[in-house]
Amino acid sequence: MSDPSNTFKKAPKRKPMRGRNVAVSPEMREAYAKMIKEREEKEEAYNRHLPQDPPRGR
Repeated sequence: MSDPSNTFKKAPKRKPMRGRNVAVSPEMREAYAKMIKEREEKEEAYNRHLPQDPPRGR
């Protein structure tokens, strides 16, 4: 069996991982921005045609 003094101890805090920097060409950056914009437009058009939820009252 494990030592009772170690059974309910908190785990030590971990250091947060650092973010990674990725170098991309300007063309790739523009293509990515265009893809994000198209996705937002599609989502907006899709949500526009969904029925709106009526407000809930008593």
